[in-house]
Parts: sequence; C-alpha cells; structure tokens
Amino acid sequence: MRPSIRLAPMAGITDWPFRLLCFEQGCDCATTEMVSALGYAYAPKSRSVQTLLERHPGEKRLLVQIFGKEPDYMARTAEALSKCGLYDGVDINMGCPAHKVASGGEGSGLMRNPVLAEQIIRSVVQASSLPVSVKMRLGWDDASRNAVEIAQMAEACGVSEIAVHGRTRMQMYSGEADWQAIAKVKKSVRIPVYGNGDIFNAEDCVGKARESGVDGVLIGRGALGNPWIFRRILDLMDGRETSPVPLKEKLQTATRHYRMMLDWKPEHIAVSEMRKHIGWYLSGMRGAAAIRDRINHMDKPEEVLALLRTLGEESE
Repeated sequence: MRPSIRLAPMAGITDWPFRLLCFEQGCDCATTEMVSALGYAYAPKSRSVQTLLERHPGEKRLLVQIFGKEPDYMARTAEALSKCGLYDGVDINMGCPAHKVASGGEGSGLMRNPVLAEQIIRSVVQASSLPVSVKMRLGWDDASRNAVEIAQMAEACGVSEIAVHGRTRMQMYSGEADWQAIAKVKKSVRIPVYGNGDIFNAEDCVGKARESGVDGVLIGRGALGNPWIFRRILDLMDGRETSPVPLKEKLQTATRHYRMMLDWKPEHIAVSEMRKHIGWYLSGMRGAAAIRDRINHMDKPEEVLALLRTLGEESE
C-alpha cells in the first residue's frame, strides 16, 4: 500500500481554490487553514471564520483544523464542526510556530504544557463525532523534544492519526527537518503517523517516506506554485515517466487560480492575495523578479490577467 500524499495546512494559503488545484493533481487529503476555537465560539457566522471553513464540492478528503488553549472551547468547536457535514475529520493544531500563536500557549506552545494538551485532546475526542488527528512539531526546542511522549499520550486519548513536522518550534523553518526523529514517533505508536518537512520534489517524498516508514507525507512549502508535485510523486511511485511542467501550463493554472479567487473574494482582497501565488508560479522563469515587481504594482485584475495571457502566448 503506497503512502498517503497530503497537503499540509498553511495559514493564508490552503484555502479551497489552492486545495482544489492540489486535489486535481492527485493529493489524497488536505486540511483547512487553522480556525480559532475561541473565535468560532464567539462569532461562528462571521465572514472571516466562514471564509476559512468553506469547502468546494470538488475537494476530496478534507480535515478541519482548530487551535486554542481552552479545552471547553476546543470541545464545543469540534462538536459543532464535526456535525456540520462538511469535513472528514477534526485536526488539533499543536504545530504552528508563529509567535502570536505559540507565545500564548496555543499551536506548538501546547507542547510546553503536556497536561493541558492532554485535557484538550481528550475533550476534543469526546466531543467530536468524526475522527480526531493531531499535527505537532518535535517539541518546543532541542532541550525538550517530547514528540514521542505527546504522540503516545494522544494515542491513549483516542486520536486516530498524527502528523509530525520534523523541527522544533524554536527552529521555525531553519535547518533541516529531522526525519529520523519522525521515524521514532512512528515506531512509538500503533496509529498512522504522517511526516512533514523539506519535501520539495518527488524524490524527496519517496526517499523520506521510505527511510522513516511513515504512513504518509504532508507537503507544505513544496506545493507553493507547484500543485503538480502531487502528480509527479504518484508518477514516480507508480514507475511512470515524469516530465517538467510547461511554462504555458503554469501560466494557465495561475490564471485559473486568479479567476477562482476573483469569483470568491472581494476584488481588492483577491488581487492582494494572488500576488504571492503568482510569484510562486513564476519561480524559475527567466525574468521572474521583474515580472513579479510589475504584478505587485498592479491593482486591476484585468491588467494581471492580460500580462499572464501575454506571457503564455510568448511561451508557445
């Protein structure tokens, strides 16, 4: 049985248009951007919350990720979201390294407080009518790597699967992900374990999955501007030949992504958010820096779409 190839949750990035493009290229499972349990409890119908929770009918298996440090709010949010009929599982965020999240004891900050983490996990498992998973890091820092202990605790609480990013919170995204440490977590529990960190091409994925023995891999930064990474991984696993993605296809996908965002969000927000995505799609293209600069100074979507069309015609 081949490892499951998944899209890792990324705040401000893994909304439904981006997830849909990844699913179309063979992604097995994805997770929403993280949703504040406290924010949901107080304003479940707010536009900001509902935007994070939207799901496209074309998406495959989708988990909803929640974060917080209050067991009661986490349980109430998990119960409500597990019953709404949109998702296939509830994921607890214990991996976000952002200062505004972790410094307040949420996200990866929970790994510094295993007692509270256990209370939250137990409360969510009991409240959710869907399977519950946990995404975490190796620990807060190198002096307190407790991923194995947290994983064993989560399993005892009834969690169905675990995802581990192979860095500590203090590392953020520096250095290299420690897949040997991920392998130790995998060997310590009976439930499925998924590895995450430094998967930027198909060879990375296949090699790291094999060496660690994980049940699957989560791809984050490697999918930015590159939803084709999922297709290339599956091709490599199945022994099919792979070929570079033509520039024209990249530009066509960027255009489609842009139009989906325009159809979904207010124009000024879509224009702003798509600047980073287009920059990623253009990565490696000759003159990409100058083109990105031009796009970053365009406020009208028609200008951006016209430029993408011209670039596509020139690439033929």
